[in-house]
Amino acid sequence: MDRRLNAYRPDLADIRLKGKVEAARYVEGREMQVIAPVLDVRSAPRSDAGQDTQLLFGERVTVFEEAEGYAWLKAERDGYVGYALGSWLSAEPDDATHVIAVPRTFSYREADMKTAAKTAYSLGSRLKVVGTAETRGLSYALLASGEALVASHLRPIGDTVSDYVSVAETLEHTPYLWGGASAFGIDCSGLVQLSMRMSGQTVLRDTDMQATTIGKPLAIGTDLAGLQRGDLVFWKGHVAIMVDAETIIHANGHTMTVAREPLRQAVDRIAYIYERPTGFRRP
Repeated sequence: MDRRLNAYRPDLADIRLKGKVEAARYVEGREMQVIAPVLDVRSAPRSDAGQDTQLLFGERVTVFEEAEGYAWLKAERDGYVGYALGSWLSAEPDDATHVIAVPRTFSYREADMKTAAKTAYSLGSRLKVVGTAETRGLSYALLASGEALVASHLRPIGDTVSDYVSVAETLEHTPYLWGGASAFGIDCSGLVQLSMRMSGQTVLRDTDMQATTIGKPLAIGTDLAGLQRGDLVFWKGHVAIMVDAETIIHANGHTMTVAREPLRQAVDRIAYIYERPTGFRRP
């Protein structure tokens, strides 16, 4: 049973796993909400532990344990399990009304972009808008805290784009970050997941999970013919998105950014270390 998707340890486990795994104690957990712009999720409750993924403002989680400042949790969106700072979780979740629909945006202390910015939010962050305002012809969305965001940078929850690749394209030049899942820093599978989320598709987090669950497999030969926009190319530990029949966009450790690259060039370059692609899928 994959520990990335199932909360269990010898001493403690999700009550939904009772009868499936052995643990000294089973708990139901409690629902909480992320209140950090970006919350790192680590493999262990330590600041120097490896970063596995990230959660965005407004995302909901189930917390099974809080100890020494860290919460052991499971993300509602994709089921990922890990440890995060408990101080960035709220026990009183809000029902979000809107989602950030541009790569990055700011909140201001009032409805005026000339005032000091307070917080930077990533694409995909979920917020509860309680009102609107206008200053010098620019419309703002207001939060309960009094903060204001440019209204055109948000869209109602449920409104999605039809082409997830267009979302990935807006993230070009975003820095590469291992375990990153936001527009401030992102990895290859994070780019796929975040882009698809904005088109209304919920997919799993890691490359190996995506390689067996997204869409349908494609029979693509060594000539790489037959691929189209939106198809996914998988290597061992890596994934890229087809922009067109010959070009990919991917968060990669070569440029350390989200970048476009000719597919054939990428295949030859990556083969030196990780061999040729292991599979192709069409969402």
